[in-house]
Amino acid sequence: MNAVPLFLTVFVACAVEAVEALTIVLAAGLTRGWRPALQGLGAALVVLAVITAVLGPALSLLPLSALRLFVGALLAAFGLQWLRKAILRYSGYKDLHDETGIYARETAAAQAAAAGGRGWVTDWYGFTLSFKGVLLEGLEVVFIAITFGSSQRDVGTAALAAVAAAVVVAVAGLAVRAPLARVPENTLKFAVGVMLTSFGIFWGTEGAGASWPGNDAALLVVVPAVAAAAGLAAIVLRRLRRASTAPASPAQTAPAGEAAR
Repeated sequence: MNAVPLFLTVFVACAVEAVEALTIVLAAGLTRGWRPALQGLGAALVVLAVITAVLGPALSLLPLSALRLFVGALLAAFGLQWLRKAILRYSGYKDLHDETGIYARETAAAQAAAAGGRGWVTDWYGFTLSFKGVLLEGLEVVFIAITFGSSQRDVGTAALAAVAAAVVVAVAGLAVRAPLARVPENTLKFAVGVMLTSFGIFWGTEGAGASWPGNDAALLVVVPAVAAAAGLAAIVLRRLRRASTAPASPAQTAPAGEAAR
């Protein structure tokens, strides 16, 4: 994989996580004040920087084959979780991800919470809301950037893509001061799940000692195959759900005696 596909893959995946973090920070800032929200944001970024500084060099010390086996297994597990949720959403078994609804719920909870600060934090609820949101979503960003970058021995490009995604989403969100509800996040989550799973399969296989026909060109088959399998699963589940919720015919609902006449 050259730098351009690596950058684009990490950028899209990290942008999805950044949108979710932005929604929480906006809810905290607009309801509890920007100072505690930014304090929580800053504290979370410090923690993420420390984690990145520790994990990044540690992974780079592993032999490439062992690294790709380890990273491939993690990416496959992580990507399958994304795909599972995306399939359930598109089949109707799980509600579609709604940033506007999440923003409304977080805002209502923030408005109802009691005020009060601790030490240098002027509002503890606003601080913790922002801190936890950024930290949890940021951990996924760090994971994606480090795993993709380390497996390609190009952490710099992956880190640049992650930072660019965070900056673009932050600027867009702060400009409108609203969650980015128009971003097709459910589609992006499906696409990211496909990419993570595909690269996990690809790198895990290489790390186990096998070779792909055509080397990196094999991804042109693996990615569509994973996408087709996930799409087919969503279609089948949606049809099964519709069949299970369809109203029964008069013959099925009639008493046994009447149905026999």
